[in-house]
Order: sequence, then structure tokens, then C-alpha cells
Amino acid sequence: MLPGRVASDEPLAHWTSLRVGGPADALVRVDTRDELVRTLALCRARALPVTILGGGFNALVRDGGLRGVVVRLAGLREIAFEGDALVRAEAGVTHTQLTRFCAEQGRSGLEFAIGIPGTVGGWIAMNAGVHGREMKDLVTSLELFEPERAEIVARAREALVFRYRKAELPPGAVVLSATFRTESAAPAEIRERQKRYLAQRRATQPVDQPSCGSVFKNPPGDYAGRLIEAAGLKGAREGAAVISPLHANFIVNEGGARAGDVLALIERARAEVAKQFGVELETEVRISGEAP
Repeated sequence: MLPGRVASDEPLAHWTSLRVGGPADALVRVDTRDELVRTLALCRARALPVTILGGGFNALVRDGGLRGVVVRLAGLREIAFEGDALVRAEAGVTHTQLTRFCAEQGRSGLEFAIGIPGTVGGWIAMNAGVHGREMKDLVTSLELFEPERAEIVARAREALVFRYRKAELPPGAVVLSATFRTESAAPAEIRERQKRYLAQRRATQPVDQPSCGSVFKNPPGDYAGRLIEAAGLKGAREGAAVISPLHANFIVNEGGARAGDVLALIERARAEVAKQFGVELETEVRISGEAP
């Protein structure tokens, strides 16, 4: 069904931004909606577990890997206008592609997202945000494939529920595309704002090292990075995994780290912050897979 695009026992360290993770039983690349629908129908008929993988950010796969089928939405990368003010992007569109498109076309509103890695599907699933803005502020509709209904459906913003770092979607639903509200602006102005956001990100986050992005959600009224730093854990190490000296809510892979090293640092940070400040940190990174 997908000739040349199925890999068995494929190490997920190759496909996640942190560069750790054990093998997937099967990793498949889908390039069209029809391929996605047929793949999910086959998995459902065979009772095979399915994991959807976009850009591999905000994902931590244990060293034992993932059972079942991991589906990469590699080919869903169309970007188009819908009317004068709306930009529609498919789930596999990268942050670089979308922000560049908006700058070239003079469409403002998504500049803040240039600091958020990953793909549009991941942005939506996580209700990603930075600089006080989130995806929910600009999304006008989503296109979803809902396996239980075996159909593609459109959901208007009014029918969607977004929470902090989460979109509440129907069980098993896969984001196919998102439509964003934008405004007209001069391309030079958009690029200048993007440049400022990128400079700020480079100055405060370890963007040039493998990481999964923010490890913990910010607790109400505080910041996870501040608490971890105050607990004295900046630079803490397990194997080749290190709590970044630049930003304590990032764990970086200095080369050869294992998922177990990262998980050990996560638990160490959680325990120390709870012990010293009485705050229970909740992970933002999505942890999956089996222990080795």
C-alpha cells in the first residue's frame, strides 16, 4: 500500500528532535490524505496501535520504543489562502514554511510562532504558544480525520476547546489542516518582528542543541524554568543529557544520550522542585513508549 515507505524496527531517535528513543515496530510515511485514511483504516481493522508523528518535537519516546505503527505526516504540506484574511496550512507544514509564507505574502499575526518549532499539526494538538499568545487566538477552523466516524470533518473554532498546552479533540482524531486569521501588513514589517522574536529565542533558549522544547508546563503564577534554576539544577547531568545552563526548562542531548537519561533528569527536577518549593511540575513533553 505504501511501497518503499515502511520501515520495520526503525529507531525513533532518528525522527525526534531530542534524538533519543527506541524503535517503532513499523514507521510509515504518508504523503496524501487518501494514504492516511487507508493506513488508519487498516490499523483499525487489525487492532494495531497507532501513533501520529509530525516534526518530532515535544516528544520523548522511551528506550524500549513504540509498539504498533508510527505514522509520519510527511507529505501534507500545502499552504493556501482562503479569502482575503485566512491562511490554511496542512498538518505537515513546518514552522519555517508557514512563517516564511506569511512574510512573503504580507500576512501578519503568526510572527510569534516563529519561535515555536515543529509542524502545524503539533502546534494545534499542543495549543502551542509563546510571548503571551497561543494557537487558539488565531485558529478559525480545523480539518480532522476522525477514525471512529471514518470521515474527514471540519470543525469551526466555536466547536473547539483549547486549554493550556492542549486541544481537546475527538478520540483518535488526526489534524489534517488548520486555518488561521491574519491581517495585512508590509512584508518588511513582518520580517522585522520575526527577526526580533528569533533573536530573543536564540538569546534565551538552547536552539542549536537537540532538545524537545519546554519540558514542563509553567505552574500558575510562576515559571518552571525559574523553579528548576532556583533548585540549583541548571547544568545537572545524567549521562549525555543535561539541564540547559541557558534555560532550565530545557534538557539537551550533548551526544549519545538515552531516553532513560532524560527521564531521570525529569524526575530529579520534579522531585527537587516539590521538595524545595512545594510545587508539583507537570510535563509538557509527551512521553510515550516502553521501558527497555
